[in-house]
Amino acid sequence: MPIRESERARYPEDWKQISDRIKFERAGSRCECDGRCGRGTHEGRCPNVHRGPAYGTGSTVILTTAHLDHTPENCSDDNLMAMCQGCHLHYDREHHAQTRAETLAGRTIA
Repeated sequence: MPIRESERARYPEDWKQISDRIKFERAGSRCECDGRCGRGTHEGRCPNVHRGPAYGTGSTVILTTAHLDHTPENCSDDNLMAMCQGCHLHYDREHHAQTRAETLAGRTIA
C-alpha cells in the first residue's frame, strides 16, 4: 500500500528490500493471511497470488506487507505479513477509522 509522505520517515531506508523479502521470498508471492483479517471470504490461507486474479472478484492482486501492530518502525519478521490488498485493508479497518477520527478531530473550521 502506498506510504503517506507524512509517514515515510517512520519506515527504514531499506523498507522496499524488507517488504520484497517478506512478499516474494518468505510468502512465495502469495497472501499469508490465515483469516486474521476477518474478511471471511476463504478458509485457511488466502489463495490470492501477486498479479493474479483476486479470489471472488477477479481484480488484479497487489501483494502488500502489513505491520501487524500498525507500527512502521517495528520491522521484525514476526510483525510483518504479506497480504493482498483486500486482506490488508480489512485488517487495518479499525486502525484507519481511528486515525481518520483523530485527523478530523484535529481539523479546525475557519
